[in-house]
Amino acid sequence: MEDGIRVGLLLVATPQLEDPNFRRSVVLLVEHDGDGGTLGVVLNRPTEIPVDRVLPPWAELATGPAVVFQGGPVALENALALARLPGEDEPLGWRALDGGAEVARVGLVDLEAPPGLLAAELLQLRVFAGYAGWAAGQLRAEIEDGSWYLVPAEAGDVFAADPDRLWQEVLRRQGGDLAFVSTFPEDPTLN
Repeated sequence: MEDGIRVGLLLVATPQLEDPNFRRSVVLLVEHDGDGGTLGVVLNRPTEIPVDRVLPPWAELATGPAVVFQGGPVALENALALARLPGEDEPLGWRALDGGAEVARVGLVDLEAPPGLLAAELLQLRVFAGYAGWAAGQLRAEIEDGSWYLVPAEAGDVFAADPDRLWQEVLRRQGGDLAFVSTFPEDPTLN
């Protein structure tokens, strides 16, 4: 059964989603198996921890802001990285996401590999601590309950220079009702 959820799409938190782990978050889906569940990475939660404190060999390759991003509430002690490469090759140490054309050159980096394997190829790199995960059927239920919008991603979303504005920017470019939602105030009680 096709549920419309696939790698390379974004989950954008609706204003009704109050869970502090996901409030106003933008999540890139990096793995999806209808029977096994879904994994994603929150793109707009920069920490104050510089990449060079956690992964010194990768620090000079990190796209600014060169800090570790909190990828989600699960396994915060583990790091993963996403990188964008040009061309069509799949070099050692990098695996393309199995998503649509918009994110075709974005992939997961093997942080155990020497950075030199990818350094000459990298256009952009971002490091994340942890990830977001959903059991089979759980994400579909959350979407149906109105917690998430499921929208197309653009490669630039992963490496946004101003991650604090990503939620508004992604919604605005959708047009229509979602563009209107992008104006929803942080705290509606102050409106």
